[in-house]
Amino acid sequence: MRIAYLVNQYPTVSHTFIRREIRALERRGIEVTRIAIRGWNSELVDDDDRLERGRTHYVLRGGAPALLISVLRTLFTRPQGFVRALAVMWSLGRRAERPLPIHLIYLAEACHIEALLRASAVRHLHAHFGTNSAEVAMLVHALGGPAWSFTVHGPEEFDKAQSIALAKKVRDCAFVVAISSFGRSQLYRCLEYQYWPKVKVVHCGLEARPDAMRQSPSVAEPRFVCVGRLCEQKGQLLLIEAARLLAARGTQFDLVLVGDGELRPHIETLVARYKLQSRIRITGWLSGEAVQKEIAAARALVLPSFAEGLPVVIMEAMALGRPVISTFVAGIPELVEAGKHGWLLPAGDVGALVAAMQECIDAPPATLARMGEAGRARVLARHNADTEAGELVKLFQAVSD
Repeated sequence: MRIAYLVNQYPTVSHTFIRREIRALERRGIEVTRIAIRGWNSELVDDDDRLERGRTHYVLRGGAPALLISVLRTLFTRPQGFVRALAVMWSLGRRAERPLPIHLIYLAEACHIEALLRASAVRHLHAHFGTNSAEVAMLVHALGGPAWSFTVHGPEEFDKAQSIALAKKVRDCAFVVAISSFGRSQLYRCLEYQYWPKVKVVHCGLEARPDAMRQSPSVAEPRFVCVGRLCEQKGQLLLIEAARLLAARGTQFDLVLVGDGELRPHIETLVARYKLQSRIRITGWLSGEAVQKEIAAARALVLPSFAEGLPVVIMEAMALGRPVISTFVAGIPELVEAGKHGWLLPAGDVGALVAAMQECIDAPPATLARMGEAGRARVLARHNADTEAGELVKLFQAVSD
């Protein structure tokens, strides 16, 4: 069976879970055509991502002339499909967050992709994220392309469900995947009851190979690591405030922030203002192997998120045997049990964050080891990439038979 995956930008350092999903599908005999709108010239730090880039077809790489040729070819060879897709584009774009000309570009991209899928005999198109990639997939189907589906991650899709016409997309697709029960509930909120059966839960997965992520011994040093884009929703500014309060009470600790993003200048300013340069290090983006080394060198992962889907980095930390300090947000409590795998606290509560970090520093090695072992067992049971790919294969086959 040949399917295609459509992503707005692929590969990227924050989308390694998509790469794992694709490769797990291929291990099950599914042929996967990788399609991305952009990303052919982005900076990559991981060799696996560089390899994926060579396997990916980029829609915008040929520029406007290539898109115009695709539109004209579709208009003259498939006029009924083009008119149908034009009507869908209008229904999606007239009340959308982005102006109508942007949606015309999405239609041009769909013309290009539909021709590619037809030439490749692709039987199903799956998009990741419910934003523009899902809209393009919907337009491909309207043009006469194959059945389609998409995975919703959150929180962005849920924050602007109306402006991205999330419900319309679910009504049109063959099925939609949520990565957690929380995600499923948010889709239920915007859907009529008769469409609820279309919503399926399939978790993001970790590599199933025994050597993919080995459990590391507990770390004696009071070092924390936070991995993720430096942005408002991840809560790093609150984490810096917690670090200031810990330092003020004389607690010894180190904090490593792995990642980059729009908040980095603000974080660096705050670190300098609080004179925490000797305690806090920002690495920028790292390869997957380097991220694992940073997690293994820490006492615990701390991720004080304000909004989430279900962070893959939490899965990775648990697989490495590290306790997790995070928040009662989205799908996180479905994986992390407070007291068993780490600490969970109310989002935005700096006092609770300070208390959890202090408890982690004071915890005896045996307690941390026990949390790490329990977390590793839980994540490997619930987030095996091959097992979850098997669930996707069943869904793809059901709508393609």
